[in-house]
Amino acid sequence: MTRMPRAQTAPIEAKDNRDREWEDGSQEDEFKPLTREQARQWRARQPAVSLWRLVGWQLLVGLAAGAVAWLLTQSASVGWSVLYGAASVVIPSALMVYGITSSAIARMLAGFAQAAFAGFLLWEGVKILLAVGMLWSAPMVVPDLSWVGLLIGLVLALKVYWFGLWVQTGRSNDK
Repeated sequence: MTRMPRAQTAPIEAKDNRDREWEDGSQEDEFKPLTREQARQWRARQPAVSLWRLVGWQLLVGLAAGAVAWLLTQSASVGWSVLYGAASVVIPSALMVYGITSSAIARMLAGFAQAAFAGFLLWEGVKILLAVGMLWSAPMVVPDLSWVGLLIGLVLALKVYWFGLWVQTGRSNDK
């Protein structure tokens, strides 16, 4: 059996000691909580994201996509299919935003983080069920449904979330 020289084992032992220090919590004293003023300044620098503005953008994108689809195909059924696909995102999103921002339950539970999170989960479930129900009923609601048009409207309205995130990130980097 060969042994490693002492000089080669020292860095390994030092790394093991650093790992143990981290596990023991001896590194915790480096964390410094923000003062009230620092926290206020941090909040002031963060962009305010309006959920209603996001729903409004989804609505505008859906309307524009429906109009463009109707103009390009000269088919009302394709235009209505794109609009219905976008509506399958916009209407459930609007209901969820109302539920988590404006409903009486949301106002009552506003000071309790766990209750607000439970409310968010509740309204997210309602949103998903409504969206699935709308998509399931699409063939009965839209005459001569174009599945491709429905999918295009759905995807475009969903991509507004990413566009909103990109715009908000760009605004916070400009400041």
